[in-house]
Amino acid sequence: MSGSAGRFITLEGGEGVGKSTQARLLQEALKTRGINALLTREPGGSGGAEMIRELLLGGDEERWSVRSEALLFAAARADHIRRTIKPALAVGRWVICDRFIDSSRAYQGGAGLVADDDIMALHQFGSRGLMPDRTILLTLPIDEAAERIRKRDGDSSDRIGSRSDDYHLEVASVFLTIAQAEQKRVRMVDALGTVDQVSGRVLSAIADLL
Repeated sequence: MSGSAGRFITLEGGEGVGKSTQARLLQEALKTRGINALLTREPGGSGGAEMIRELLLGGDEERWSVRSEALLFAAARADHIRRTIKPALAVGRWVICDRFIDSSRAYQGGAGLVADDDIMALHQFGSRGLMPDRTILLTLPIDEAAERIRKRDGDSSDRIGSRSDDYHLEVASVFLTIAQAEQKRVRMVDALGTVDQVSGRVLSAIADLL
């Protein structure tokens, strides 16, 4: 947990569920409540992490092995936490992050066949095991998510997002397993409906923290 200085909220889910939009709307909703919230993302969110983001998401499918990906994500996260997340929390700001450790557990862990214990060991080493106060897991049927991605990106997608449907089904399954195992931290939110409807569900999912 991040402690009492600030609240650390992460948004998770597969491709096309609307994390970035909902993260921005959550920041705006908190502002109307007088809460100063920082919006950030992974991979990225700091100078070093943004450089690693370019390495991770660009290039062809075989550019990195899944273990190399796990190491790169862990390195980016460590820099992000040290330079952006912890300083914000320390001065009482809320932090809203588009993806965090659960994405590594789903994409490089379960779907990539790296053991969850190994992913979490990297997180413990690089980021001292920092976990969110609340994780919002946005969920969509895979066919709906694929249609949203098509409308959003056309034929272009990054090297991870463009992987097979079977891979993304496994990602969704791992996210569900995490949510079921860590119900105190993780709240599942249905991402079907209008943007405003989903935003209302997200706010309900953090109501106990306000």
